[in-house]
Amino acid sequence: MQASYAETFQRDMGCTEAEWLGWLPRAVGQHPMQCQASSARITIGAGHLQLRWQVMPPRVIAQIRLPVLRMHFQFEGLSDPERYTFMRHFDLYTQRGGG
Repeated sequence: MQASYAETFQRDMGCTEAEWLGWLPRAVGQHPMQCQASSARITIGAGHLQLRWQVMPPRVIAQIRLPVLRMHFQFEGLSDPERYTFMRHFDLYTQRGGG
């Protein structure tokens, strides 16, 4: 988890597009969402988040092939605390792995 989130950033997620589309409704919580091909607009209070994603070539480590989905986040009309609150839920929901 980060301490703050910029208005615009990108990250790579280790999932397929099908997995992502399954996670997305719960990742955004109760916020209204409109999906189109490879993008979604999430209304957050008086502002919104525009998400765009692109399927990238898999990451190959020895004989392991990991899917990569490049995510572009663009917030508009949200304060730093509002972005943090949304992304805290988003990151906790989409976080994968073990330990």
